[in-house]
Amino acid sequence: MTNSELSQVLLLLLLLVGFSQALGWLFVKLRQPKVVGEILAGVVLGNSLLGRFPFFAHFVESAKHQGNILDFVYWLGLLLLMFLAGAETQQLFSREERREVAWLTIVGTGLPFGLGLLFAPWLIRPSLAGPNGNRIALTIILAVGVAVTSVPVVSKIFADLKILHTRFARLVLGVAVLEDIVLWLALAIATASAGKGLLHPRAMTIHLLLTVAFFILGLTIVPRLIKRINKSRFNVLARHSPTGYAMAVLLAYCVAAGALDISLVFAAFLAGFAVVHKKRKLFSESLDAIGKVSFAFFIPIYFAIVGLKLDLIRGVSLEMMIVFIAGTCIIKVLSVSLAGRFAGFRGLDLINLAITTNARGGPGIVLASVAFDAGIISSKFYTTLVVAAVLTSQVAGTWLDYVLRKGWPLLAPKAAGESREMSPENPSVA
Repeated sequence: MTNSELSQVLLLLLLLVGFSQALGWLFVKLRQPKVVGEILAGVVLGNSLLGRFPFFAHFVESAKHQGNILDFVYWLGLLLLMFLAGAETQQLFSREERREVAWLTIVGTGLPFGLGLLFAPWLIRPSLAGPNGNRIALTIILAVGVAVTSVPVVSKIFADLKILHTRFARLVLGVAVLEDIVLWLALAIATASAGKGLLHPRAMTIHLLLTVAFFILGLTIVPRLIKRINKSRFNVLARHSPTGYAMAVLLAYCVAAGALDISLVFAAFLAGFAVVHKKRKLFSESLDAIGKVSFAFFIPIYFAIVGLKLDLIRGVSLEMMIVFIAGTCIIKVLSVSLAGRFAGFRGLDLINLAITTNARGGPGIVLASVAFDAGIISSKFYTTLVVAAVLTSQVAGTWLDYVLRKGWPLLAPKAAGESREMSPENPSVA
């Protein structure tokens, strides 16, 4: 690669990170999720706006094809996002309010997912499928798209609104963590079956079993082994360079997944889960360091490239977008409302829970990215999934901000005499 070619790539990275940080900052000031601004940065630089000018379009295309550097940065950003999400899973999950979390997870997530699986065969159209999209993979993607809730985006909204300490936040994040683990497994099965329609049933079965086994082991036995390795006196790397050790675990998981032909995205999530394993303090500073670099550069560029891939001129089906977003939101909101009633919630509690858990955010975008890169879905369905993730996250953030400014309770008190969960100025509820 010549200096001129490398300079093109570096200039495009500069534009991506600059625009994503600037628009992300603007959206935060507008009390909107930062991720929306980061995706919009890619839209601005893509075919929908600046990319319509021939000179700029030629520059972007030329930079994208220089040594696959942009692809590497894109995938590294996605892997780091999933790694940090896996680490946050251990930090945010709480064992309190088990009954409420169980109802919200089983009914609020299970019902939309089940309905998606049930009706997908009648809803699937050729316009949804990519080059590797078979009916099994498309059915799973459609079902996950209905049920998914965002841990990273929802937790960021809670942090920005200063309500991360509340029981409402614990309930929503507990549900989101549990359902994301199940839905990542479903997505892993979808990617494993992509393009395998003509594969011998025995080979396909072995591939799916390997994927499921990798996921289950990564949630149970392997984290315990990693915990012992973390504490071993022979682990010089963990003692002298915990940040390097955490990155080594991430890379090792990805290498193992690649050798088994399993999606690296899920390996990165499991790596974050294993490194922390309920002992976040051991790697607290290291994960903070990785998070600062990742959220300053790699992850914003990942979301900007997601926006760059969106073709809002030729890659949009308004009919598909309206039907999918309206249908999935209605199903999700009604399912969570029903689950909330079983769990003992009423009135405004149900609205708050339903709108918040409907935020697809980061996982919704990762779902779209993974499915599109695997050739399961078409560009029009990819755009639909990304727009759905963005709009539902915006609605959740805007609604919670409105509720807090009105001074309304996020959740009614559990017992007589208990303080109501209201604004950040009233953080008395545990």
